[in-house]
Amino acid sequence: MKQWIYLDNAATTPVKHEVYESMKPYFAEVYGNPSGFSDFSEQAKDAVEQARKTVAGFLGASADEIYFTSGGTESDNWALKAVAFANRKKGKHIITSKIEHHAILHTCGWLEKAGFDVTYVNVDENGVINLEELRQAIRQDTILISVMSANNEIGTIQPLKEIGAIAKEHKILFHTDAVQAYGHIPINVDEYGIDMLSASGHKINGPKGIGILYIRKGTLIESFMHGGEQEHGRRAGTYNTPGIVGFGKATEIAQTLLAKRSAYESELRDYLIGRILTEIPYCRLNGHRTERLPNNVNISFQYIEGESMLIMLDQKGICASSGSACTSGSLDPSHVLLAIGLPHEIAHGSLRITLSEETTKEDLDYVVEELKKIVKRLRSMSPLYEDFIKEKTKNV
Repeated sequence: MKQWIYLDNAATTPVKHEVYESMKPYFAEVYGNPSGFSDFSEQAKDAVEQARKTVAGFLGASADEIYFTSGGTESDNWALKAVAFANRKKGKHIITSKIEHHAILHTCGWLEKAGFDVTYVNVDENGVINLEELRQAIRQDTILISVMSANNEIGTIQPLKEIGAIAKEHKILFHTDAVQAYGHIPINVDEYGIDMLSASGHKINGPKGIGILYIRKGTLIESFMHGGEQEHGRRAGTYNTPGIVGFGKATEIAQTLLAKRSAYESELRDYLIGRILTEIPYCRLNGHRTERLPNNVNISFQYIEGESMLIMLDQKGICASSGSACTSGSLDPSHVLLAIGLPHEIAHGSLRITLSEETTKEDLDYVVEELKKIVKRLRSMSPLYEDFIKEKTKNV
């Protein structure tokens, strides 16, 4: 089997051994339905509720405010659609940002077709939401503000506490898509004034197909799945017990290692950024230099197509991406990079590298050396780069 240097942890992460072991009994041994009334079912129910308590503790929430879903996309859809329709008598206006994940943006588009108004607030060149524009966008009929905790492409962390304060000041619900941030940075729902929060298991070394939606008590929101009384009647369907247990275990590990892992990844991140910006000309860092996820590096290289770069990195055993895994099949440039002001030709040449606690400095040294060769080769085939060098030489 090919040995990879895996640097696409924003797309998904491997399930930790401890997580896998915690899940195993609930496939074939403790397989009772948590909604049943037997002592056998009670064992599965206890495991589900223990995971719920673990997640709640990590967020500073109550256990009965945590609802298990199939993942971040479902949680985002539930938060936006169910709040919109539950509060439509109060108003039909929603505010979000231009750099949200497509699980938010496409849901907002669907809501617009259903008769709701959506305002998409700009961000600055670092990807930070414009708070003054956010304030100005608020109307009498605004019912929801949804802004992600940290961007999945460029890693920029948003000022959640300030956004939450603005929402509370105007008595507006605040939802945050924390899929990329959960388990990587501390988030306290009370401290940040968050009313709803989405997260996903496979971003924190947990299993795929499991996520959560935190819903603050008293939030007016409709049920999302009908057909049973699970999750207080708000999200019907048989519990994914192994997935829930795995999510809880992954959260427990993430909480325990948060400070140590963040420090380690931040050091590697800054080392990689420094080497690339110093040793490869005509490239730029995307996202905030310091207020970014510990494991995120996003660089745009001029006169290069990102897809070609990825293919050549792949041939060297390096797994990275050019942006969100959910849009990897698209030929359009990243909406996030366009929103921070990059022209199409530079946005197309972006590379997202996302680290883990398993990444080593030796891995990154190898990546930089190979990347230097790849960039040099691709630029040697670029007429635009050739014209640029000729013009530069002429003006010297």
